[in-house]
Parts: sequence; structure tokens; C-alpha cells
Amino acid sequence: MSIGNSPEDERPFENEHVEADHEEARPSIGRALQQARIAAGLTVDDVSSATRVRMNIVHAIEADDFSPCGGDVYARGHIRTLAKAVHLDPAPLLAQYGDEHGGRPAPTPAAPLFEAERIRPERRGPNWTAAMVAAIVAVIGFVGFTMFQGDDDGSSEANVAEGSTPGDSASPTTKTKKPADPEPSDSAIAAAPQDKVTVRVAAADGRSWIAAKDHNGRMIFDGVLKQGDTKTFQDSSKVQLVLGDAGAIDLFVNGKKIEENFQPGSVERLTYTKGDPEAG
Repeated sequence: MSIGNSPEDERPFENEHVEADHEEARPSIGRALQQARIAAGLTVDDVSSATRVRMNIVHAIEADDFSPCGGDVYARGHIRTLAKAVHLDPAPLLAQYGDEHGGRPAPTPAAPLFEAERIRPERRGPNWTAAMVAAIVAVIGFVGFTMFQGDDDGSSEANVAEGSTPGDSASPTTKTKKPADPEPSDSAIAAAPQDKVTVRVAAADGRSWIAAKDHNGRMIFDGVLKQGDTKTFQDSSKVQLVLGDAGAIDLFVNGKKIEENFQPGSVERLTYTKGDPEAG
């Protein structure tokens, strides 16, 4: 008759050791985000600029400190955004956060709350205002076209390509292209100064955060382009760009379109100089 424990009695303890080893092998949320960021070749400053999440919050999350986030809803939103920026699937990290912090919170719409906190300047009110301004500009352009169609044929198209208002042009002639069309006109290509670098950014396939610096490293633009928006930058020798969602952007450098297969959601850092467009 055996006195000790049977093999069946010892199996639960072995399973507990296996589960404990598995938990130790799985990296923490912050460690996983940090490793993915380093593997992607990005700095904390790059991730902060691309996601609009403050650097101190990025540092805290990579150290598994979620208190600066301001609550579970914001913490989940930050984890989701940082994971996408470093090309990591956010679903396992969110599940791990739920396991470690008591599951999902009450059914609060996390994405709208987080989006409102992350991109403060963009609200619904200004969108309506922009639409009204665009409609007024279109009406003024049509009236100008009917009144001055007999004047110079080339001046209006050049002005439209450079972003001027119809009141600055003496003769807005035949308008065969919509203002939102990302392709530059022939007059715009001819008007690009040969002694400068001119970069045009068009949000053709969606919204994207854009940052631009001149040759001195001075920030000349930092903001979000909505789908259909364009922005033109010019410098005497060099323009540096950071594209938060490069897959949504069409680029034109010195009057020529840049044929790059940027992936949706990818962060791209680019430099362009005078002459033929070349990515720095």
C-alpha cells in the first residue's frame, strides 16, 4: 500500500508551474511596445510626433506605468494608437491589459473620447465652417469666370494651382480641373522656381498628420490634413517631411509626382532638394 501521493495528485502542481513559466515568458505591455518601436527604427520622439501622444506618456507606458493616461479608457486608446504606430497588433496587448487591470471598463465609447483628447484642434464645428468657405469661394470663382472670360487664358490656372483666391486673378478661364485634384497643372509645373525646392502634399486617400521643416530645421507646418486637403511648402534648398499616414498621401516635388508605394498607416521621414525629386 503506497503512502505518498499518486502521479495524479502531482499533476495540478506541474500544470501550475507550466502556466507560471508561460506568464513569465510573455513580455509586459510596455516592454512589447518598446521592442516593436526599436525594431521599427523609431525613437520616442518619432512615435510621439506621429501619434500626437505626449512623450512623457509614451515613456510611462513603455515602463508599464498607465497612471498618466488618465483612466482605463484613455490607457486603452493610447495602447491601440502606439501599437499601430510601431506596426504591432493591438488586440493581444488590449486583452493583456484587461487581464491585468480587471477586464474591460463599462461600455464607454473609448475611440471618440480618446480621439477628442489626442487631436484637440480638429472639431466638428470648424469642418462646417470650412465647407461654407469652400462654397463661397466656388460661387465667387463662377461669377468671376462669367464676367472676365475674355481676358488672359493662363493667369487664372496658375493662380488656382498656387492656391490664390479668385479675387487675385484678372481672368479665371476654363476650369477643367477640380481644386481637390492632386495632379498639378502644366502652368503650375512651369511656375515652380528652378532655384528653390517646392513640395506639394495632397491627402488623396484619407486623413494624415503632416510635419514639415525648412533647411534650418525650423518647423513650418505641424497639423492634420483631411481627405481632399493640399499643402505646399517651399524653401531655398531643402524641405524635410514626416508623414503620419504615408499611404493616404500623394507627393509632388518640383512639379513632378513622386511614385512611391507607401503603405497605409506607415510613418515616413523624407527630404527633398532642388532639381529632380530625390528622397533624402
